[in-house]
Formats: sequence, C-alpha cells, structure tokens
Amino acid sequence: MNMAEKHLAPANEETHTDEVATRRRQGKLVSSVITLAHGGGGKAMRDLIDDVFIDAFSNPALNTLEDQARFQLSDLAKYGDRLAMTTDSYVIDPIFFPGGDIGKLAICGTVNDLAVGGATPLYLTCAMIIEEGMQVDTLRQIVKSMADTARAAGVFIVTGDTKVVGRGSCDKIFINTAGIGVIHQDYRLGAHLAGEGDHILVNGFLGDHGAAILNARGDMHLSSPVESDCAPLHELIQTLLTAAPGTRFIRDATRGGIASVLNEIADASRCAIEIHETRTPIRQEVKGFCEILGLDPLYLANEGKIVAVVPENQTQAALSAMRDHPLGKHAADIGTVLTGGRAGRVHMQTSFGGKRIVDMLVGEQLPRIC
Repeated sequence: MNMAEKHLAPANEETHTDEVATRRRQGKLVSSVITLAHGGGGKAMRDLIDDVFIDAFSNPALNTLEDQARFQLSDLAKYGDRLAMTTDSYVIDPIFFPGGDIGKLAICGTVNDLAVGGATPLYLTCAMIIEEGMQVDTLRQIVKSMADTARAAGVFIVTGDTKVVGRGSCDKIFINTAGIGVIHQDYRLGAHLAGEGDHILVNGFLGDHGAAILNARGDMHLSSPVESDCAPLHELIQTLLTAAPGTRFIRDATRGGIASVLNEIADASRCAIEIHETRTPIRQEVKGFCEILGLDPLYLANEGKIVAVVPENQTQAALSAMRDHPLGKHAADIGTVLTGGRAGRVHMQTSFGGKRIVDMLVGEQLPRIC
C-alpha cells in the first residue's frame, strides 16, 4: 500500500459541492501556447484551469473551485496535535533535468520540508507564474509530473493560482507551493537539541542534484551522467524516527548542501561538529567535476538527502533502518557532535590526516538550482 492509499481525501464541509462541480461544464483548451489571456480571469483562463490543472489534480477539496480549500479539523487531529506549514518557490534552470523536472521538484521539496519536522504531509497548494509563449504541452508535462509525484507521496493539491506574465518577465515558469501537515505528539525535533556524542547521519550520496543541474546546463559533459536525487523523503524519515525515536534533528540538505546544515546545527546547539571525509559518501563523478571546476561537493545542493542528528545508542538502529529503505541504502555515519573545541564550528578530518574548517556557504555556488 502506498502513501496515497493511506490518506483519506479531504472531506467537504458542504456535501453538495462535489455535485455542483461535476455538473459545471468543464472548459477545453484550444490554444497550443500560453497567452496573456490565459491569466486574464475570463474564459481562456477557466479553460486552462479546467483542462490542465483540474483534470490532473482532481480531488473533492479542489473540484469545488472555491477561493480556499476546506477541511474538518477532526480529520487533521487524527495525525497528531500540532499543525506544520511550509512554503517554497521553485525557479530552477533548466526546468527539465536528469531525474526530474520543476514540477516533481516542487512537490518533493514541500513534502520534505514538512517531513523533516516530523510532520505527516497532507495538503499542498500550487501557484504558477507562467511566461507568455510557453507551449501548453510543456505545461501539461510539468503538471502531470506534479500530479504523479503528489499521488505517490500521498498528498493532495487542494488549491492554487495561475498568473501569466509577458515574454521576458520570467523564465518559462516559476512555481510556488505551500504545504500543511500534522506532527505526532511524540516528536520533538530541533537543531538546538544536538549534544555531545550524538552522531551525524546522511542517507546516501551527496551533491547529485547540483551535479545533475550543472551537467544539464551544458557546463560539463560527464561520461557517466549523474541524475538528480529528487525524491519525497517522508516514508524514509518515518522509518528513521520509528527506529531512533530519540532523534534530535533532521534537515534536508538543499541549497548550501550539508555544509550549511551542519553549521546551522553547530550554531544552534553551541557545539562543535566533526565529520570525516573518508566516511562522507560522494560519487567519484561528482568529486571529479568539483575538482575541475573548483567547487566543494559539501556545498552542492541535494533534493533527496537528509542530515540527521541521532543519539549514539540509537545510531546503529537508525542506520540499519535507513539502509533497508530504497532511499537510504547508502546511508552513512559521517561524524559526531562535540562539546570540546570551538562552539559553533564545523571541521572535517581529511583523507590526508589533517583538518579543515567547513564554513557556511558565502555567496552562491550555483544559482537557480531549485
């Protein structure tokens, strides 16, 4: 049973709204390209929404076409006692890349932002800013990818917005998503909870997303192309929390890579963190082009990787559980939290036997990465 089968579709508070939505004649898009009229609020816009979005995202809360999605609070309370909410915007270039596209990325990113806080992701919004002249078939492909990814993750896209801007006002398409989830009462996670002796775990190879985007832009032609690790991580995270209920903190290592996450943990906990280069999983292809371009793989973006801080006595259970999951089979214990040394500092034991400081990213290694 996948996550989509575990979650109930959002219930309507007005039982007749589904019938009304069904009776309304659905519009049909006739244009092959997006024009400014598709954002103008008239028939062209309604046809776009009906034919592209409603058809792909269909569910009871969305199909009523109200200005808001409505939920029974009792349905949310079944999952826990605290509401979690997040939002993110996606402006990636290119919009299609090995291992995903901007639509899949938008769903995975929002699901993961909820899941790392211990929440069960439930409902998402989708707002799109589309450039005039975009091919409708391209938009359909992105929307289908979003629908397929949401279905696999067991979440519902329940409301949204569409804007069309003139040529040159944005680059093809920008997507904003917001998400709502519920946190189980047993979960208390925070970077400030990290303490001496805790271990730093990751669930696999780092930097794949950044490498895939760099290669897709034509900046490097890898003989063995790397695919983005873009994936929804909520089930992996639930597996981790079940095996290691004392887990202190989880964060998905997106922009700024694991280096930025580790510095956030060190700063919030006022501890030092030591990681080991030889235990940090990075593909040889990624290491190779980072050396050529002068990049540091610790700062490359990921879209399917987490950094978890776990108590020492639960580390092996956590690793075993993650390695049994398809998205964690290369999970590794890369370091520890220390109270000795300079508080707030991260350093790496290098493969040559020395140490180097791993600072927070300054500037932007790769713009438009997510």
